[in-house]
Amino acid sequence: MEKSRSKAALWLLVIPYIGLLWPSLYNMREPALFGFPFFYWYQLLWVPITAALTFIAYRSVRHDD
Repeated sequence: MEKSRSKAALWLLVIPYIGLLWPSLYNMREPALFGFPFFYWYQLLWVPITAALTFIAYRSVRHDD
């Protein structure tokens, strides 16, 4: 049971890949945020999201023996 839960957590690592896979979907200027075009802040937004998802996946598969 725990092993399948760990494998499910590893699927979290696919989410950033899918979110950034097609640049044509986010290659636009508007909406701008703090002067940054959407193209840049969308990618920068994925940095903390990816870090959080990686942390969750790591904590799920880590075994403290």
